[in-house]
Amino acid sequence: MNVLLFGASGMVGQGVLRACLLDPTVDGVLVVSRRPLGVTHPKLTEVIHDDFTDLTAIGDRLTGIDACFYCLGVSSAGMSEAEYTRVTYDFTLAAARALVAASAGPTFTYVSGEGTDSTEQGRTMWARVKGRTENDLLAMPMDAYMFRPGYIQPLHGAVSRTCSYRVMYTLTSWLYPLLHRLVPAHTTTTEHLARAMLAVTRPGATENRVLYSKDINRLGA
Repeated sequence: MNVLLFGASGMVGQGVLRACLLDPTVDGVLVVSRRPLGVTHPKLTEVIHDDFTDLTAIGDRLTGIDACFYCLGVSSAGMSEAEYTRVTYDFTLAAARALVAASAGPTFTYVSGEGTDSTEQGRTMWARVKGRTENDLLAMPMDAYMFRPGYIQPLHGAVSRTCSYRVMYTLTSWLYPLLHRLVPAHTTTTEHLARAMLAVTRPGATENRVLYSKDINRLGA
C-alpha cells in the first residue's frame, strides 16, 4: 500500500508516520509539507510544496496512492473564520480533489475532532467549519472516513506544535491512565489513532464513516 500523508510534523501526524513506517503492509509513504521533516527512512519520500490550496504542480506525484492520511490542522484560537476556513477547509478539499484526480478509488482519512458540527449551523466556529469539511469529503467519490477523537495522549515522542498544548500534555500526561479509565469513550492515544487510520484502509474493518474515540480504540487496539 502506498500512503500519502499531510501534517506529518504535527503531533497526530508524527504518530501516523511512525505507524506507517513500522507497518509491513505499507510499501511507501509520500509526505507533502512546507519544510523537510528531518527524518530518513527507506519507505519515506518527501515533497516540499508551499501552496496547499493548489496542488497542481505535484499532481503527478499523487498517482498510485492507495490511502491519504490527512492530519494537517491548526487551533482556531485567535483566528478569524475566514483564516480558519482557509487552513481547515480549503487545504483539505484541495488535497482530496488532487488525490481523486490522480488516483483511482483512494481511501481518505480526515482527523477532525469530537464536537464537530455536521449541521454546519451551530454557534461554535471551528465545529461548523470542520462539519462542512467532513460533509464535502464524504460527498466525494472516494472511501472517506472522519475521525473525531476527544483527548489524544501523545506517545513515542510525538509532540504538539502548539505551545499551550505542549504545556498541557506535559502537566497532565501522568493523569492519562486515570482519565482513560474514567471516560474511555472520550480518550485515545496517537498510537491507537494511527493504527485505526491504517485499519480502515483494509476491507471490512468498519461500516462507520464517522469514528469517535471508542471506535478508534477498538480499531487501533
